[in-house]
Amino acid sequence: MRRLGVRTGLAVLALAALGSGCGAGTGGTGATRPAPGQQPPQAQPGRALHTYAARLRAEYAARTAAARRWGLQKVPLTPPAPPATKPAITTREGFEVEDHEELNLPPVFTAVPTKDKVVFLTIDDGAEKDPAFLRMMSDLKIPYTAFLSDYLVKEDYDYFKKMQDAGVTLNNHTLHHPYLPALSYSRQKREICGMQDVIEKHYGERPELFRPPFGNYNRDTLRAAKTCGVKYAPLWSEEVFVDHWDYREWDRDLHPGDIVLTHFRGHADWKGTMPDMIRRFLGMVTEKGYAVARLEDYL
Repeated sequence: MRRLGVRTGLAVLALAALGSGCGAGTGGTGATRPAPGQQPPQAQPGRALHTYAARLRAEYAARTAAARRWGLQKVPLTPPAPPATKPAITTREGFEVEDHEELNLPPVFTAVPTKDKVVFLTIDDGAEKDPAFLRMMSDLKIPYTAFLSDYLVKEDYDYFKKMQDAGVTLNNHTLHHPYLPALSYSRQKREICGMQDVIEKHYGERPELFRPPFGNYNRDTLRAAKTCGVKYAPLWSEEVFVDHWDYREWDRDLHPGDIVLTHFRGHADWKGTMPDMIRRFLGMVTEKGYAVARLEDYL
C-alpha cells in the first residue's frame, strides 16, 4: 500500500506539472511562466551566428572588390563603433586666445583625445569638383568632413549636395577665404555668419564646425564664430597631398585621433587627381594600422 501511495503521489505531481505547462502555453490566468533565462530562444543561436558571419564575409568581400577597383594595395580598415561617451574636447595648449575659457569660446584642436587607432579626414575649400572622387569615397565607404568656402562652391552647389546625401557633413570655411586676423570683428563676423547662412540655405543646416582659412585666427575670430553658432574649431595634425605628406609634429608620424587635412584639388594644382590623393592617404593610414573614422562621431 505504501508503494502504491508513492506511485500515486508522483503521478499527481506529474499531472500538475503538465497542467501548469499547458496553462502557461495557452495564456490561462494564474499560469506560472518560466524565468526569463529559461524561456525558449526566439531564434536558434547557431543560425544567428551563421547569419552574422555570412554578413561579415559579404561586407569584407565588397570592401576587397572596391579596393581592387580603385587601385588600393590593401583593404581599408573598418573603424570601431562611435564612442558611447564622447571625449572632452579642449583647446590645444599654446593655441588659446585671451579669455578663451572665460568667454567659453570654441575649442581649437589638432587631434581628438582617443585611444582608438583612428584618424579623421577633413577636406577644405571646394575648388575641385571631381565626380570620380564622390564615387570612390562612396564605394569605399570612407568618411570625411568638408569645410567649404562659398566663392568656390557656388559654381556647383549640387555637387556638394550629392556629398551631403552620402552622409558627409558640410561645414564652414568662410565666404571668401580671407586672412581673418587682418579683418575687424564685424568683417570676420560677416565672413563666418555669411557662410553659415549659405550652408543653411542650400543644405538645410547651420554647421557647428568652423575652420579658419590657413589655420589663422585671433580672439575676434572665435568670438564671431561663437556668435554665429559654431561650437568647434578643428585644425589639423597632418596634411596630405597627391605626392607627399606634411606634419605638424616633430616625429612626422600618425597618432590616434589625428585630424588630417587635404583640399579639393586636381590637375590644376597637383600632379594628379583627388582619387590619386586618396590612394596615397589610405595607403599610409592602412599600412600603419589605422582606420578612418567620422570626426562628428567623436564630438
